[in-house]
Amino acid sequence: MANLQVDVVSAEKTIFSGEAKFVVLPGESGELGILPGHAPLISRINHGTVKIVLADGKGEENIFVAGGILEVQPGTVTVLSDTAIRAADLDEAKAIEARNRAEEALRNTKDKADIAVVEAELAMLAAQAAAARKLRQVRH
Repeated sequence: MANLQVDVVSAEKTIFSGEAKFVVLPGESGELGILPGHAPLISRINHGTVKIVLADGKGEENIFVAGGILEVQPGTVTVLSDTAIRAADLDEAKAIEARNRAEEALRNTKDKADIAVVEAELAMLAAQAAAARKLRQVRH
């Protein structure tokens, strides 16, 4: 079976680049699974975990993304996200602490633009905490 070249890139750096058997990620309308031979596609993705099943059969890579864009071309999957964090680097306690600070900021602001920014941050932090919790359960 053919493999996919998968690249997950954040605004700061490449988080993952390698070959995979398949990729599962949080699409805008639900979970998307990408196998070799998938039709070309460009789509937005939601907050959640990108699961990359490695081509060598020695496991998988899980990466939290805070939304972004997916591009599928023949043999290639590219995920672009402002925020992408390897599962091993996720810290649920820090995400919850940041969410609590954001909730406090939301209570103290009246400007609609500021409220929208804080609400978007809250959604991302809630998704990050949930992903950390879920991935921690899978490991144990």
